[in-house]
Amino acid sequence: MKALQRIWEHFEEGFIVFLLAAMTLVTFVYVILNNLYSFFYWLGDHWGAASTPLFAMGDGIMGMAQAMTWSTALTKALFGWLIFFGLAYGVRTAGHIGVDALVRLTSRSVQKYIGIVACLCCLTYAGLLSVASFEWIQTLRNAGIGAEDLGHFGIMQWHIGLIVPLGFALVFIRFAEILVRILQNRQTGLGLADEAADALRLAEHEDDKP
Repeated sequence: MKALQRIWEHFEEGFIVFLLAAMTLVTFVYVILNNLYSFFYWLGDHWGAASTPLFAMGDGIMGMAQAMTWSTALTKALFGWLIFFGLAYGVRTAGHIGVDALVRLTSRSVQKYIGIVACLCCLTYAGLLSVASFEWIQTLRNAGIGAEDLGHFGIMQWHIGLIVPLGFALVFIRFAEILVRILQNRQTGLGLADEAADALRLAEHEDDKP
């Protein structure tokens, strides 16, 4: 079981890296193509002997840039997948901000009960959104609407939106794991990020520098 968990955690990290890399690469290529053809036009204007092939190269690059109108839509789709897939990753790595200054003033047993209630609220929220968004995806699937600027590649709107119920289902699983750890007394709260503590540690680190 632990081996499967490690495999899944590595997959999470790898998939997030893939989404970030794909977004960066698509945007980089699109920007380069949109700025490169003007350079060949400029060379053609100042290098008369080779102006024809330079202008032809400029036309070719401009044609490729115009053909990449889908890049913006793809980047937005990848960013949406990154957000909703990253929700569960943020829960696992304590990446979400925790607002629990008052909770930390209570005893450990009280913190545990508050953590259970908070975890149940998060499970309810994630479960409801997962089910509701799945029904929305079914509606999109039945409608068969192509994605903006990506439909000619066979990508449908429901393909892109599928990450919403999937992402909240993963969030549900992560909070279920937290609930089990709380009940087993392995942690008291949701294990979210503590920005105040991080700021204090950073300040102490700066003070320790010579």
